[in-house]
Amino acid sequence: MIGNAEFIQDKGESPFIPGFRLSDVTLSNGVRLRCAVGGKGEPLVLLHGHPQNHVTWRKIAPALAQRFTVIMPDIRGYGDSSKPPSDAQHRTYSKREMAQDIILLMARLGFNDGFAFVGHDRGARIGHRLALDYPQQVRRSIFIDIAPTATMYALTDKTFATRYFWWFFLIQPAPLPEKLISSDPAFFLDKHISGQIKTPGATEPEIFAEYLRCYQDPEMLRAVCEDYRAAATIDLEDDEADKHLRITSPLLALWGEKGTVGQLYDVTSTWQEKALDVRGVAMPCGHSPQEECPQEMLRVIMPFLS
Repeated sequence: MIGNAEFIQDKGESPFIPGFRLSDVTLSNGVRLRCAVGGKGEPLVLLHGHPQNHVTWRKIAPALAQRFTVIMPDIRGYGDSSKPPSDAQHRTYSKREMAQDIILLMARLGFNDGFAFVGHDRGARIGHRLALDYPQQVRRSIFIDIAPTATMYALTDKTFATRYFWWFFLIQPAPLPEKLISSDPAFFLDKHISGQIKTPGATEPEIFAEYLRCYQDPEMLRAVCEDYRAAATIDLEDDEADKHLRITSPLLALWGEKGTVGQLYDVTSTWQEKALDVRGVAMPCGHSPQEECPQEMLRVIMPFLS
């Protein structure tokens, strides 16, 4: 592992992604991120969403590692990363704090001259804040299957609230959602994933088991709810304060044409309101092209990243 060894604990080879090593990286803010790293070349950060962890990238990471040094953290609160206590404003799980984690992680690993970014779901929402707060370090971004958070809340209707019910369930005051999910996390996780992924078999049984291992941790359930509570409160406040800002680096928006975001929003136009250089491509899948149609996704993203 590259970077400052004093703050990096090697955890061995990844059991799910050949050629990648796992490490626990302690950041200067005290947060510890589980991270998989592999490949050689310019740095590329891949950031997962809810309810997955970095293993969601298993089908595309080896190909990307032939061209890039690929860095795949578990977001704070998710997977095997630390799950710090929250606060009354949910600032601890704001996208601004999570974006700073990525900057601090790259500094720990010795990448101080900028990087490319790919984010899915919650990871893409972190990427939005990352590109706004650190424009000199984010060279280009790919956001997967999201419209801007403030836009989606502003345009909420019955169809969206029904399909994305967890946006409104998980933000309820603690410990209501945590207790309800913890009664049967496997059932909730299965319904969540199967409701979004439209390609049978895209999440293999052993991968579901890995996601469930993490999702059964009460601390992760708490952190997940805090992530969504932050999105409905402090993140919206940050977005409103910075509504005059635009992402200045190139942005590629991908979405699943069979999924909720692709069916309810003109994804490209929503991002053209937030960024100066935007292109968009629909993918033949549901919510997770990296798991549902990885080869098609690689065909689309490689030219943009290169």
